[in-house]
Amino acid sequence: MIMDAMEDDILDLKDDQNHNYCASISGRTLTTSSEGTDATTAQLPVSLSVQGEKPGCRRGTLSDSKGMTKCTDSDLDCASSKVRETDNMTPPSTVDGKRTIDSPSKFLLNAMAVEDYRKNHWPNLEKAIDRLLLYNPTDHISVSYAQIYSYVYRCVCQQHSELLYNDLIMKITTHLQQVSIHLEASPPGNVIENFNDALTQYTASLQCIVPVFMYLNKFYIESKLNSDLRKDLMKLFADQVAEKHVNTLMSLLIKAHSMPFQVQPSTMASVVKGLYSLQPEWAKLAPALFSGFIPQINPPAEESLLSDYAAYDKKLQMELSMNGFPRGDQSLKRASDDS
Repeated sequence: MIMDAMEDDILDLKDDQNHNYCASISGRTLTTSSEGTDATTAQLPVSLSVQGEKPGCRRGTLSDSKGMTKCTDSDLDCASSKVRETDNMTPPSTVDGKRTIDSPSKFLLNAMAVEDYRKNHWPNLEKAIDRLLLYNPTDHISVSYAQIYSYVYRCVCQQHSELLYNDLIMKITTHLQQVSIHLEASPPGNVIENFNDALTQYTASLQCIVPVFMYLNKFYIESKLNSDLRKDLMKLFADQVAEKHVNTLMSLLIKAHSMPFQVQPSTMASVVKGLYSLQPEWAKLAPALFSGFIPQINPPAEESLLSDYAAYDKKLQMELSMNGFPRGDQSLKRASDDS
């Protein structure tokens, strides 16, 4: 039998008249019942007391008359109590098996990250943006595009995309406000030229700024704002500069268009096309002016208005001739078949 196989120095068995054995194992008490007992005796609990365990918590099983084991209610209470104790012992820095940072530490970490952005990343980017906004294709500017891209990459990876975007917009807005003030102080005869210079320089600057902010544009502006960096920056120029001077520009452009070569044709074309690209609705302010530089501004021609078109062309040729633009030698022109 199993009881006979146990060593005497470890297990000490005591038998009563009902053949119930009580064993003592190194301070643990084990109560069991032998086979062949009745149903009442079989339902006696098996109790195992462990040193350090809470009182009233019993572990064991109950055996019915058919030999099936059952868990006692006290066992379930003990198990649930142990689970609750285990949950309470879980450190606050772990949730669902993942380490988390408590609120004060997380706030301190974010504050340190923002401080690092303000002290190290943005000042270097701001200096580079100042140089690029004053970019002139004929001048040499010592700017490390790889270093600028590296700063932008770090800012986006450290979740400062929104902060970087707002600082960039604010920086360029401040620059454009200064450009607008300079245009406002320009003499009327230089407004068109100065506006063309400002627009040309700003467009050239964007060709350098937009590529180095490509990472910000791809992972924040396009994905979260559903926009485009170049589109946003051109809209800034339209709002801060062009819209404030559009009425003055229109009157000067219409006057210059009526007097050929008062303004260089290339400058006229650049300004008109630039205004149209910024805001196509401005073409309605001077349809005749915009139609001279941008195709398909006017409505489609109608057959019933062909005579009016011919009269307009004849009038234009006469005005050019009166202003010192002769038609040239007509003797080499091939005679018409009707003559």
